[in-house]
Amino acid sequence: MSKRSDVAPQEAEATRPVDPERVASALAAMPTSESIEELAQIFGLLSDPPRMRLIIALLRGGEMCVCDIAAVSGHRESAVSHALRLLRAHHVVRVRRSGRLAYYRLADSHVRMLLDLGLSHITHVPAAHSTDGAQ
Repeated sequence: MSKRSDVAPQEAEATRPVDPERVASALAAMPTSESIEELAQIFGLLSDPPRMRLIIALLRGGEMCVCDIAAVSGHRESAVSHALRLLRAHHVVRVRRSGRLAYYRLADSHVRMLLDLGLSHITHVPAAHSTDGAQ
C-alpha cells in the first residue's frame, strides 16, 4: 500500500532539479529506508495522546511504577502497562524491576530532548505570526 507522500523512484528520476548540488547533498544525507520507517513508527507511537500523557508523566516525574503513572495519566493500569510495553519495544522507555514492581523511565537523553523540544515548540509563538492570523 502506497502512501500519498511516497515518491516512486521513477517519478524522482523524471524531475529536473533547480539546484542539482543541493539535491545531491540532500540525497547523500538521506537516511536508509529502514531508518525512515523506524523513525516514522516512533513518531506514530508519540502521536497517540494517551501514550503522550504517559511519556510526559515520565518526563516530569522521573522513574515511576505503573500504578503511579496510571494515577498521573488518569488511565487504567492495564492500559498503561500495554502502552508501556509498546514504548519499551521501540526503545522509548526502559524498565527496572524491584520485587513485584516495575519502574519505568525514559530510555535516554535523546527521548527527553525530543519531548522537551516538542513541548517548547507548541508553546513558542513565532515573531512573524500576527494576532489577526495573517502572516
